[in-house]
Amino acid sequence: MHASCAELPDFTQSTARRYLSAVPPPSIDGNWGGAAVGATPGGASLGHAAAMISAQSKLLYQLNRYMGERVAIRRANSNKTVREVCKIVTDVLKEVEVQEPRFISSLVENETGRFDGLEVISPNEFEVVLFLNQMGVFNFVDDGSVPGCAVLKLSDGRKRSMSLWVEFITASGYLSARKIRSRFQTLVAQAVDKCKYRDIVKMIPDTSEVKLRIRERFIVLITPAFKCSGIWPRSAAHWPLPHIPWPSPGLVAEVKTEGFNLLSKESPAQAGKQTSAEGDAWVLSFTDAENKLLQGGCRRKTLSILKTLRDKHLDLAGQPVRNYHLKSLLLYECEKHPREIDWDETVLGDRINGILLQLISCLQNRRCPHYFLHGLDLFHGKPHAALDQAAKQAWRITREILTNPKSLEKL
Repeated sequence: MHASCAELPDFTQSTARRYLSAVPPPSIDGNWGGAAVGATPGGASLGHAAAMISAQSKLLYQLNRYMGERVAIRRANSNKTVREVCKIVTDVLKEVEVQEPRFISSLVENETGRFDGLEVISPNEFEVVLFLNQMGVFNFVDDGSVPGCAVLKLSDGRKRSMSLWVEFITASGYLSARKIRSRFQTLVAQAVDKCKYRDIVKMIPDTSEVKLRIRERFIVLITPAFKCSGIWPRSAAHWPLPHIPWPSPGLVAEVKTEGFNLLSKESPAQAGKQTSAEGDAWVLSFTDAENKLLQGGCRRKTLSILKTLRDKHLDLAGQPVRNYHLKSLLLYECEKHPREIDWDETVLGDRINGILLQLISCLQNRRCPHYFLHGLDLFHGKPHAALDQAAKQAWRITREILTNPKSLEKL
């Protein structure tokens, strides 16, 4: 069964009271306040309802201010860094293409000014996905043997010589992610030595992945990948959950048509394991699907605010909380609150509090399930001490926001 929002580590009222005794704790669905003192079991008093609306409007004012100041600054700095990083990576990849025309750069600026194929992991860390051509003669197989991964197997042994990637096919007929990455790593190392930015770009050693360090400040992971459109992995077949009205059937169809990507990179499940099956496997990525699901309402705004809070307060040793954890919890929040009215600007504060509370619960339980992939824990391999420290920090932020929305001016 899919790890639904019901299967996320639960946030309980008693836990909230212990940490947030200064205010009525948020209910499990992330909305403000428990029952007012003296209210009947069937509902809150009118006075409490008015106080709740007042608290919401105060928080919304502060969140919009935070968006216009802190988030805007983060975005401007990020855009400036992205442009510099993309300029340098493009130069390196042009040099790679000269040596090996099969590796063609797919890093391009689109009409919105964003770069297709680039993901911001953190303010100083980026991933560039390099899409490869001609996956045609391979079948996609995800049997669950390597969590979060799949393999590409020759559809017919006689077609081996027809593949553009013939020398990376194993004796068993699998297109090896590790072999392609190893060849690409060699090419990038040579390109770095030749490119005009060689004085400020260095390859990061002691990793099977292709990582560059730029100006001793930024880290860029360049990942070879295949785009898989029009198919949907068996390991995510349980999505969407029945009986939940979000996403709509039309949106589900769009997402499944968009498909997913297969990345040549190490996954937490592969870390420290050197068996050929795991090294040959490709990591499943749903970036395009996730971005499509997060369109509409205040979903993107919610994520921008959470990312900004994360960069300031949760950028801790061991990297326990990444942007992707927040994005995943936002998707679960969309399931918990399936109506579009639940993503109106007026309840932005409720959605942010709900996600922060769920993050705390996940950190305390040391488990954060992947939104699409059954059984894949996004906290796998994270140091427990780092998760505990992040939980304390997340509590501090949440308590500040709940007890005094004005604290966002300092957060």
